[in-house]
Order: sequence, then C-alpha cells, then structure tokens
Amino acid sequence: MTGRRRIRSTFPLKLHRPVRATARSAGALAACAALTAGCGVIPGATGGSGDDPIKIMTWAPMETGATNKPGMPAFAQAYARWINAHGGINGRKLSVLVCNDHNDTLAAAKCAQRAADEKVVAVVGSYSQYGDTFFPTLEIADIPYIGGYGITNSEFDSMVSYPVNGGQPSLLAGLGRELGGSCGPLALVRPDSIAGDELHVMLDSGLKAAKHTAAADQLAAEDATEYSTQSERALDTTTADPAKKGCVVPALGDRTSTFMDSFRRAREDYPDVRTATVLGSVDQTVIDATGGASGPYEGSYLTGWYPVTSDKRWDPMKAVIKAQAFGDNRIDPADAGVQTTWIAYTVLKAALESLGDGEVTSTAVRQALDGGLKVDTGGLTPTLQWKDDNGLASVGLPRLVNTDVTLQAVRQGRLVAVRKGFTDVRRTLANADVS
Repeated sequence: MTGRRRIRSTFPLKLHRPVRATARSAGALAACAALTAGCGVIPGATGGSGDDPIKIMTWAPMETGATNKPGMPAFAQAYARWINAHGGINGRKLSVLVCNDHNDTLAAAKCAQRAADEKVVAVVGSYSQYGDTFFPTLEIADIPYIGGYGITNSEFDSMVSYPVNGGQPSLLAGLGRELGGSCGPLALVRPDSIAGDELHVMLDSGLKAAKHTAAADQLAAEDATEYSTQSERALDTTTADPAKKGCVVPALGDRTSTFMDSFRRAREDYPDVRTATVLGSVDQTVIDATGGASGPYEGSYLTGWYPVTSDKRWDPMKAVIKAQAFGDNRIDPADAGVQTTWIAYTVLKAALESLGDGEVTSTAVRQALDGGLKVDTGGLTPTLQWKDDNGLASVGLPRLVNTDVTLQAVRQGRLVAVRKGFTDVRRTLANADVS
C-alpha cells in the first residue's frame, strides 16, 4: 500500500510502562522533527477559552483502497450541530475538526500533530490502525483518545486511551467461545496487517475456553480484490473431517463482502460449511447487498459490541441523525463505527458536563475520566468507568473496561439477537495464551 510502513506487532506488547513511555516519547519527538520545524506541544490544551467553542477532533480513513469509515467523522460533525442547536455543553459550543488518516502511518501521525497544534481537548470516536504512531504525540500533549474503534492493542494500553468497547479481542473471544461448541474444524481468514496479526490469538482464546482446537490462520492482502486462494484453503481445512461441519470465519473489515463473493463460488461443492464473523466486518447493509435470506450469510453467527440496530436504545442516536444529517448517505446507523462514535461523544459530554464552569482543557477532561467518572450510555454498554486495575493487564489490555459482547445471527436475511442481554468475556480474555 502506498506510503505504508510495515510494522509487525505481537499481541500484547511486552514492554513495561516506563520503557514503553520512553519509546513513545522518543518516537513522538522524531515525528515532530519530521512533520514540523517546531512542535510547540503544550500539555493540557485548552481547546478555546471563555465562551469560545470547545475544539474536538475525529479522524478516520476515507477514500482509500482498504478500510474506510467516513461515517464516523460525518456523524461527529452532525452530533456537534445537534449539541450546538440545544445550547451547547455548559453553554459552550462544540467545534469538531476532521482528519483523514488515509490508512497510512505518516498521515495518522499528522492527524495527531494537528490535534496538538489545534489544542483540541480530546480525539473522540475515531478509527486508525496506527496507534503506535499517533499515541506518542497525544501522550505528550495529554490529549485523551475517547472511543477508538478498538482495532489495535495500543488502544487498550495507552494511559490517554478511553475505549468504550472491547475491540476485536472481545469480539473474537466471544465468537470463538460460541463456535467452539457447534463447529468442527475452523479457519480464520484475516488481513496480513498490523491489526490482523492479533486476531487469531483472541479467537483461539474463545475456542480454548470451549475446549476446541485452534483455528487455521489464513492470511490475505489488506487491499485484496479477490480471495479465491484463501477460500479454497479455508474449505480444504474445514472439510478435513466429514463427520463434523466446519466453520470459516472471515474477519476482513469492509473486505469481508469481497471475500464472500469468492467464497460463495468456491463453496458450491461444500454446502455444509458455515460462516461466522464479527460486527464491523458485516452489518445489515452488507447482508442485504449479498442476497439477504438467499445470501452467503444466512444462518451465520456474529458477535457485536452493542445491541442490534433495531433496539430502541439506539433511538436517541437515530434522532440526531434525522435532525442533523438526514440524507447524508455516509452515516449509517447500523455501522459499528457510527455507533461507537455516538457512545464516545456520550462519554465526552458526560466528562465536559462534570467540569461545570471550570476551565476546559484536555488535562481537565482526562482528570475527570480518571477520577472515577461513571458514564451511563443508556444500556448500549455497561456503565463505563476507567480504573487503574481492570484485571487484564497480564494480556496487554489494561485499559479495556467493557468486556461485554452480544451474540447475533442472520435469520431470514435479518440480523437478530440470538439471546437477550450481553455475554461477558472477561475471563476468556484473561486466560488468552499470549506467549
């Protein structure tokens, strides 16, 4: 991919906090030298003073050849318009700055540097797989990163990160635990990328909890346009034991539908092989576009972070979209990125409101979140609170506070809840083999 620096990472990072902080600081200083003649990063950015708007930033990849999440920054700006139309927060308006990380390490670093230069008080509801690139700058500037998409281990390790979901680790662990009791041989098809490197570890943690053997790990180019080779290999693996129905798990983000085009053709001679995946790779829009009840996802299991889109708990988010972004086809209420951005801004709103008439700075927002603030998301997640010890530091996830997932299935072409409520995968994650 043009401009992409390939970094191989293992899950989790084994650096201890002091070493990691030193490495990040050095990386941030190097990034500063490359991006600007003088960084001028001042911890505790104000984001505006007095009655000036409070500056926030949301970033995501847009118009790239791989994963794109334009709905996240688009919804963030719609949310700001909605907040401002209702008097702001503590009488102050929000100003949302947007940055395109282009699925590129240098562009992600530039977004972080711009956040520091613009003195935003938080980066909220964003997507990037280059956490090791942008977190050093945010850490030096003391800018909180609220509600990232959860695709890299950095989001669950950095002390300026405040994740609202369990990321890919929770989704894969939950899916593995479910499939372990109902599938024969399994194959995971995932991107040969920084984020993809960590997926099989978490899927296998769930399979292990269900006393199932590890899944075969099939790699694919992140920007592949067809997956015939991966489909054939996955089918060879999952049909090795004719007495047991195999399962194929594509976890390819928005390339999953492309994989399914290849897989559907290759599967014609293997109708008993099932598919399962995670929300974020598949949503109702994808299911509809691939044939609904007659498509390849019929009968598939999916794990998600949140309730299904038809749940009434999403009505407040849908009201914002209707009022401020009606007709904006970038914003899909069924998109997990849009949903994460809504929850992230719910957290931001609670943090800002807790400051009252006090000074609004990035440091003040961080102190509010670190000070035991509890955030009610209307039942879309458990009550969120970031604590010093979450019991998952040993597997590299010290900042992960929401380990709940939902189990969903495609039935008659519709994505429906398999059971009520959430499933907590904290114990499964804690027992993951990260050696």
